[in-house]
Parts: sequence; C-alpha cells; structure tokens
Amino acid sequence: MIEDAASTGEVRAQQALLNDIDPSLAGAAQVAEALGVNPDTGLSTEEAKRRLERFGPNELAGAPPVPKWKKFLAQFQDPLVYLLLAATVISVIAWFIERANAVPGAEGGEALPFDAIVIVLILIVNAVLGYIQEAKAEAAVEALASMTAPTTSVLRDGKVVRINTADVVPGDVIVLAEGDSVSADGRLVTAASLRIAEASLTGESVPVGKKPDTLAEAKALGDRANMIFNGTSVTQGTGRAIVTGTGMNTQVGKIADMLSATEDEQTPLQKEMDYVSKILGLAVIIIAVVVLAALAFLEGFNDIHDVIDSLLLAVSLAVAAVPEGLAAILTVVLALGVQRMAMHNAIVKKLHSVETLGSASVICSDKTGTLTRNEMTVERVVTPSGEVQITGTGYAPEGKMVAVGGGSLADNPQLQHEVVDTLAAGTLANDGDLREENGRWEIVGDPTEVALIVAARKTGAMRGYERFSRVAEVPFTSERKRMSIIAKDSTEGDELTVFAKGAPDVLLSYCTRIAVGGQVRPLTEGDRQTILATVERLSSEAYRTLGQAHRPLGTANLSQVPGIAANAAGQVNDIADQADVIEADMIWNGMVGIIDPPRTEVRDSVAEAHRAGIRAVMITGDHPLTAARIASDLGIIDKGGKALTGDQLDELAARDAATGDGKGTAAFDKATAEVSVYARVAPEHKLKIVESLQRQGNIVAMTGDGVNDAPAVKTADIGVAMGITGTEVTKQSAKMILADDNFSTIVAAVREGRVIFDNIRKFLRYLLSSNVGEVFTVFFGVVLAGFLGIRQPETVGVTVPLLATQLLWINLLTDAAPALAMGVDPQTEDVMNRRPRKVTDRVIDASMWGDIVYIGLIMAVVTLIGMDMHLAGGLFTDRSVDALGHEAQMVEARTMGFTILVFAQLFNALASRSHLQSAFVGMFSNKWLWGAIGLSIVLQLVVIYVPFLNTAFGTTPLSVMAWVECIGLAAFVLVASELRKLVLRAMAKR
Repeated sequence: MIEDAASTGEVRAQQALLNDIDPSLAGAAQVAEALGVNPDTGLSTEEAKRRLERFGPNELAGAPPVPKWKKFLAQFQDPLVYLLLAATVISVIAWFIERANAVPGAEGGEALPFDAIVIVLILIVNAVLGYIQEAKAEAAVEALASMTAPTTSVLRDGKVVRINTADVVPGDVIVLAEGDSVSADGRLVTAASLRIAEASLTGESVPVGKKPDTLAEAKALGDRANMIFNGTSVTQGTGRAIVTGTGMNTQVGKIADMLSATEDEQTPLQKEMDYVSKILGLAVIIIAVVVLAALAFLEGFNDIHDVIDSLLLAVSLAVAAVPEGLAAILTVVLALGVQRMAMHNAIVKKLHSVETLGSASVICSDKTGTLTRNEMTVERVVTPSGEVQITGTGYAPEGKMVAVGGGSLADNPQLQHEVVDTLAAGTLANDGDLREENGRWEIVGDPTEVALIVAARKTGAMRGYERFSRVAEVPFTSERKRMSIIAKDSTEGDELTVFAKGAPDVLLSYCTRIAVGGQVRPLTEGDRQTILATVERLSSEAYRTLGQAHRPLGTANLSQVPGIAANAAGQVNDIADQADVIEADMIWNGMVGIIDPPRTEVRDSVAEAHRAGIRAVMITGDHPLTAARIASDLGIIDKGGKALTGDQLDELAARDAATGDGKGTAAFDKATAEVSVYARVAPEHKLKIVESLQRQGNIVAMTGDGVNDAPAVKTADIGVAMGITGTEVTKQSAKMILADDNFSTIVAAVREGRVIFDNIRKFLRYLLSSNVGEVFTVFFGVVLAGFLGIRQPETVGVTVPLLATQLLWINLLTDAAPALAMGVDPQTEDVMNRRPRKVTDRVIDASMWGDIVYIGLIMAVVTLIGMDMHLAGGLFTDRSVDALGHEAQMVEARTMGFTILVFAQLFNALASRSHLQSAFVGMFSNKWLWGAIGLSIVLQLVVIYVPFLNTAFGTTPLSVMAWVECIGLAAFVLVASELRKLVLRAMAKR
C-alpha cells in the first residue's frame, strides 16, 4: 500500500481539524475559524512547527524503500534459477556420498564439488548484472525527480516568507502569484484575476478562473472555483488561500492512494520465460525419472557408485536442459536496449518492460501536453473582410498570415489591415508576456493571452501600436467574460483609447459600430448574425474564440469621458466599477480562433503506429469537440469522427450492470473496441477503458503526464510518463519515462522494443535448440550406451556421454558470446510493417519449437556418431582405437562429442537468425556475431590444448583428422537447417 499507518493517521487528524466541513461549501471565515488561523496574519512560526509535528510533512506517502539485499535476492526469483539450484543441491549430495564412501587410502574424487560451485558462481554473476542494470535505471528516474519545485510562499507571523513545500501545514495561508506551483489544497480567501492551470489534475487545457465566493451546491472537482489544488499552477493574477489539506489529504494524495489498489503485472516476456522454464523443468524431471526407472528395472542399483552415477546423470540432464547463460544474456540484451532507448529519451525503469512496448497493440494517450504542445496558438483571425490563417505552432513567434481558401493577401490589403488591428487590440488588452531564455521561448501569464502576443509578433501587428501605453485596466472575470484596458497615444497628445477582448457574444453586445476597410460604420443586425454564425462555426471546429474591439475616447483626460464619475479633484479612482461606461459604444474589430495545437511530429508517429498495426486512443478530460478535432488532425480518427464522453461511458456501464448478474461488460467493451477518442473523462474512466482493452486481449500502453493519468498508467501493461511536465505521482506509477515529453519518442521505443523482441526470439531459438541437442545427446547416449560403445558390454550402471562440466562450458562460454551477438542483430526492414503480436501468442510458438526439436535431434545424432567413431564396439568404429583402453577411448570420444557439439552450435548460430530465411542471406551483416564465433572457437581450442584444462574438463588434444571429422559432422546442422527452410518456404508459397 502507498498509504502507511502513519500517513493514515495524519489524514484523519487533518479531516478532524476541519470538523468534516466541505470547505468549498463553507465561507472563508468559517474555514479559517475551523483551522484556527487569522487570514490576515497567518500562522505563527511556533504554531506551524507544532502542526508540522502533528500532521507530518506535505509529501505523498510512498511505499517503504526496498532494501538492497532484497533487490539482489529478487534476481534469483526465476524458475530457471530454481532448476539450477536443485541441480546444485543434487551435485553436492552426490559429492558428499562419493567422499563418504571413498575407500580409505584411495582417491576420493574431487576435492570440492566443482560442478555445484560453477553453477552457483554463474547464478551470482547473473544476479549482479541484473541488480546493477536496474539500479542504473532507478538512478535515472531519481534524477528526473529534481524537476519539481521545492518552495512555497506563505503568510507567517504577518509576513510573507518562502518555505520548503514539505513544511506547509493545514491552516497555512498560501500567497499565490503568476507562475507559482500550488503545493497544497486550499480554500481561497482573496483572488484578483486569478486563473489556475489544472490540466495535470482534470485534463482541462484552458486555465480555470478562480474566485473566493462560496458555492451554493457541491460540484465536480474541475468546477470548484473557490478551491485550489496541489499539483496545479497559477497562470494569471494573485490570491491567498487557507490550506485545507496537505500530503495524502489532498486530491493528488487521494488519486495516489488509488494506485495502491492496482498490482504490477508480469510482462509477456516474463510470463513466457516462466512458461518455458516450467516446460524445461518438467521435461528434465520426466526424462530423468524415465531413464533412472528403466535402469533400475533392467539392471538395478548394485552399489553406492550406481547411485552416485544416477545422481550425476540427473545433474547432467539439468545442466544440459537449462541454458545457464540465458538469464544473464537476457539481462544484458535488455540492458543494451535500455541504453539505446535512453539515447532516444525513453528511460525504462524495469529491464523486462523494454519488450512490452514493442508488443503493444493499443497506445492510450492523454491529449494535453502529450499529443498537443500544451501551447495555446492563434490559428484563425476573422474580420469583416475575410478570414486568415496564422501559420506556425507553439510560442515561437515564427509564422505568417495566409488567406483561408486560397487567394493572395497581397490583393487584399483591406483584410491585412483589419487582421493587424484585431491582433493589436488583443495584444494591448493583455497581461501576458513572452520571453526568450537560452534559446527557448518562455511564457508568463495565461497561455491564451500569450497566444495573442505570439500571433501579433508573427504578423508584425504591433509595429504601429508601440505608441500606446496602458493607464488603466478593467480586469477579466468569469462573470464579465471580457477584459479592457485604457491606453494613451503618445503621438496624438496622449488621447485615450479603450482596447478590449473577450467572449465574442458578450463583447459584441457592447459594440454599436464595426470597422470595415479602414472605415467605421454602424453595426447592423445582419453583421451581428454573421459574427455569431462564425463563432458557432469556429467552435464546431474546436477553436476557442475571442473577440477584439476598441473605442477611441477622444480625450486625454479620463474624467472628461461622458458618463464617468470622478471625485472633487477630477480623479477617477475606481475605473473597474465603471466598466459599463468605458466599454459602451465600442467598435468591433474581429475575432481569433485559438487551439492547443497538435505536436507537429505526432501525426507521422500516429501514421507509423497504424502501419505497425497499433491502435492509437486519445483519453482526455477536455471538451469532446476539441478532442475530436485534435484526434482527426493527428489521424487517430477520420474527419467527422466523434468522441465518447465520461457520462456516456457511465451509461454503458450502468446498462451492463442492469443485465445478467450485474457483472457484464459487453456494452462497455463493444464501445472501447470501436471508439478511439474519449473526452470529459475522470480517472476512474481511464482505468475502466484500459481494463476493458486488456480484457479484449490487447497489450495496452498508457501515456500521460498529469496526476489524473496515474492509476491508468500503472494498470496498463506498460505505463509511460512524461519526464518534464509529468507529475511525481505519474512518474512513480510508470514503467517508462519520456525525458523529452515527445509522443514520437514512443514510436522510437516501439521500434526498439520490436527489434529487441525479434532478437530475443533469435537467441532463444539458438540457445534452446542447442540445449535440446545436449539433452538428446545425454538421453540417447545413456539409453544407447551399450549399442554405441559408450559402456562396455560386461559393465552395468550409468555412463554419461558428456560430463556436466563440459556441458557447463558449452552453455556458459561457447554459447554465450553468439547469443549476445544475436541480441544486437540489425533490425529487419519490416519491423514496423507488421501487426503486433497478440497477448495470447507464445514467444516460442509451435513453429519455433519445431525448429528447436529438429535441430536438437540433428545435433544429438552427429555428436553421438562422432563419439561412436572413437569407441570400440560401436557402429562406425575406427579400428585404430582398439589399441587404447576404454577409459582413454572415452576421454577421446567425449572430446570429439564435446567439440562437435560446440561447432554444431556455432553453425546453428548462423541458422537461428531466421525461421524461414536462408542463413546465407545477410550472413555478414552482424559483425559482432562473427567475432563471437571466433571467440568461441578460440575458447574451445584452449579447453582442448591447455593441459590443466584437460584435467578439469576431461579432454585430450585432437588430431588433424579428428578436427576434419568434427567440423564435417557439425556442418551437417547448417545443411539440415537449410533443407528444412527450403521445404518450409516452398510450403508457404502454396
């Protein structure tokens, strides 16, 4: 659970402090009284200290850190490891029995259980590799945590001070200003033109106006205008609020607590590896039991040596069946994938999550800041003479105006003039600012206002308006839905002009005139209807519309304006209270259409995802029209496609609940299978959508940055958080973090994930076919020991064809290098042109098992033939070996079998790169593979020709003719593989 006992107590204590009052429904004075604070002076330093001790720091409670030793031991939690540990125990038991029953004065076998020691050492090396790579990934995630803001302005002892955000307590009075991050939930006491961006919490892309008035009734989170919430940010205005909740007692904390109800799922690769491990383990046990039972029935166990030999057979089978290097190789290949993804700004927190994104069949994404730039942009300007489009997206003032519907603006100077006047009016009636910092454009204030500034700079609209300077302002409020400023003209004797912007329908009601072609004429009813129809059209296209107007006052003295009330000294002190007089008889200039534009690169990314058979789904809290427009622009849905709302999803869920046993999901699942855009959804809707898609057999990736995305991000098969704009809760929930917040990075990650998955299949085919070859060699070598000359006719008991140490050498050294090289095999051209694998598809499917068993049998046959040629009494015996004793024959035969098996597996490395394609196609494209083959050959030469290794591994130097036999027999593996592929290709063409 995320919320521990201590944090639970702190939350209850905070709730008790408020006496269960809903602060949004209570007056500010009542909330202040309940929290024991004077809004004018704030808490005292001493009282704040006491509350900090009582309620705890303003932080989200996290799960206790996992000790390093537990993380290390977790690397051993794998069925393959369990099988090897069992083999280790058997090996140690056999060693003890052999030592205990050694004849006094005679050699008592090995001084140490060498086989067991080697296996344990390999397991430890694998665990260390996995631990180090996961620690590196965690360090990268921790580095991203430094992006969060650390301090907050509060009122303490009557003074505004800056304190650590963690030290904010219930009852503190937070002082808000433009650009501040809100660090706790609170009830507003005062607000002046306050607007807060709540996209990270509600998904709403437009900042929400705030005011301290008490609500008449309980409202949804996004409509609580008198409340502020942790994790949001101030875009405009100032205000003060009494903290009503900190840490886990905030809305963010409640969502974070929802995460504790979801559990981490295994990735498809982890599930498949578990399945393969179980199959291998079961096969080993069955083979061992069958062989030992047959031997016991036919020959019986005559003495303790037969028992030891039988135990060693079991160890050999286990060692042969288990690709000891698989866990380490898989870890290294995934780690290399992690590093490559990091180079593309995708930080993976868990190694096994790398391949999952490559298997994703659905990518669910939030809209604001993920698919869009989260940068409001003026795209359209409509004036009485026509309509233009402003090119360029985002806050960089790069673009120009072009005529809508074709034509040249050069032939319509009248329209150009009107566009300039419209944008200039909107820029003057504006509190935003645009600055360039270190080559990056930064905004101050409301993004909508800054969008007007950017558009004006693109078109040079302010060139003739620098002469105006503001002298008074009537601020924007949610009731007025407009803002006006009064500016003086330095070139016209400081004459005053009113510039206004606001909701077009509202602003239009204050206009009596209209500017057309540089002339002003009365505004007719026909003009009004045309303007309102344009507003409807732009709104249907998901634009947010703002009207602009102006009014020359014809005087330099505000008190001389007809209808304005002034004091005895002729001064006007409260212009905001006389807004109706100032804003009367205005001249309509035009309107702008503003939208949060899609990221320019995302459309190509969505198209590539579709080519790869991946469905893109948008899930947002924004307006349905806006969501549908952005989705169609990006190619997620066709033009005219509709969005499904949260309320409609609730209706579907209710319909399902009313049928059958109340647990049905048919209607909901049908909708999620068909609809790709969801709007006005709550966090629980996102969870249900993801779960519904998973029920349909999809591997679901969920991208997001806001707190509201976190539960769905964690529940998805692969959760992807934004590193820059993402909240801490979402980063902690995700399995992958995009360091550049770029949706296109996901496509690069998908591509890399598919390449990794393809390469994993290649080296699995290689390793498992090699191991099956070893198992068949041991199995048939024991069963046919007398027939092949491995066991002398007059003897009884078990004689294994290859030693466990030889099998370990093959699996850990000669096999490892080629398998690693396959892990970095170049990608194929069709990697993003095929559909994703289904969740029900096996990593090792029937066709691959066919390859594995077929190649395994060929390997066993050529290995045993090679051994038979050097043993007396076999089928293909070279009579020259009769001069040697059986023990010497066995050493040479085992060396032959050992070497043939190694080279057979090297030829198999070339064959295993594809199920159907010939090994000779692109044979030299992977230089690492050829380097690995060369290394494996060198290692085999070392183990055969270095004397002390002859003793350790039971080998002997081979003659030139023996080498010819080894390579000739081993090469038959490649020949047999090519013949099989030839047949399969022919069958596929039919």
